[in-house]
Amino acid sequence: MDRVIPKKRWSTKRLMTIGGITALVLLIAASFYFTSGKSKLNVDLERITISTITKAPFQESIPQNGTVLPLTTIYLVTTDGGRVEQKFVEDGAILRKGDAILKLSNTDLELSLSSQTTAVSNMLENMQLARVNADQNTVTKLTQMADVQSSYIEAERVYNLDKKLYAQKAIGSQEYQSAVNLYNYYRDKARLQDQILKQDTTSRQVQTNQDKESYARAQTTLEILKRKVDGLIIRAPVDGQLTSLDAEVGQSKTPGYALGQLDVLDGFKVRLSDVDEHYINRVFTGLTGTFAFNDTTYKLKIVKVFTQVTAGRFQVDMNFDGKVPKGIRKGQTLQVTLALSDERTAVLVPKGGFYQQTGGNWIFKVSEDGKTAYRVDIQLGQQNPDFYEVLSGLQPGDKVVTSSYENYGNMQELVLKK
Repeated sequence: MDRVIPKKRWSTKRLMTIGGITALVLLIAASFYFTSGKSKLNVDLERITISTITKAPFQESIPQNGTVLPLTTIYLVTTDGGRVEQKFVEDGAILRKGDAILKLSNTDLELSLSSQTTAVSNMLENMQLARVNADQNTVTKLTQMADVQSSYIEAERVYNLDKKLYAQKAIGSQEYQSAVNLYNYYRDKARLQDQILKQDTTSRQVQTNQDKESYARAQTTLEILKRKVDGLIIRAPVDGQLTSLDAEVGQSKTPGYALGQLDVLDGFKVRLSDVDEHYINRVFTGLTGTFAFNDTTYKLKIVKVFTQVTAGRFQVDMNFDGKVPKGIRKGQTLQVTLALSDERTAVLVPKGGFYQQTGGNWIFKVSEDGKTAYRVDIQLGQQNPDFYEVLSGLQPGDKVVTSSYENYGNMQELVLKK
């Protein structure tokens, strides 16, 4: 006899089907939750840096490497060039003004000096000879003038006498006319001779002046050549230390070649050689900077800005403003903080790795209970080596994550775990 077998309500197949559907629903719900809500990431507190927003004195500044240089550097340049014959000192020597450094030889220059010396000597001899000839010519003219004057005086005496005799009819007209003619002749000759003598005096004065000028020019040229030859011995122009001497015996140096430099040891300056061109309109003489040396802070002031930009950088020279640190040396590198603004009170956030990922547009702000940190939009202003100025988005007392966000991706919230 057939028996009805009751059907099982919860068969294995049915249970597996219901479990699969439930898992799918949970998966879909979880996916929806994590994609539609805020993405979160668990973060170990020991692996991040949390900083407090403060309100404090702030001054915009930029860090720069500065090199200590002598206050004054004089370059040793050979004007005419030559062959290095002898070195008297070595690089690094401390020199007094006038000390010989090295000797050059220049055959062309020495021959020019010899030729000019001979030319000046010949010119002087010719001038002396011309002066003697002029003196003799003047004496001759003076003698002629004296003869003419004597004849003129005699002709005048005879004329005056014959004039009286002729009026008395003591002599004839022929004799009288002869006396008149002779008187007129010597009178005109005396005037002409006097004019010749004046012209000779003027001409001689002009010639003398010309000779003096020519001789002075020749003498000046000779002095210049002498100085050039003397300049073949390179000497220290001032007291100082010889550096960067580039000369060896036997080498030939062209005109204008820089043989080395002399550092005047009366003070130092600091040169910033790597200032970004972004700041060229904000850096000017009078701005100040500071640096630390042997646990003491010293002040510098800009005295010169080199406006030439090379590879996106320009240079600045700074002098010590006040006390100069003891023990500082040429070539030493200093970490200079260059101030770009006056000091003022501002809301500040400490610098950190967060800026590289956010560009200063947002930051993770820690919640009041300290369990989470969430993204907030911010606006940053100026900066210095330690802080950014906060223009909006944060208030003094807020806590923020300032360490790097490199591993956070697009997370909207950090869950802070101890």
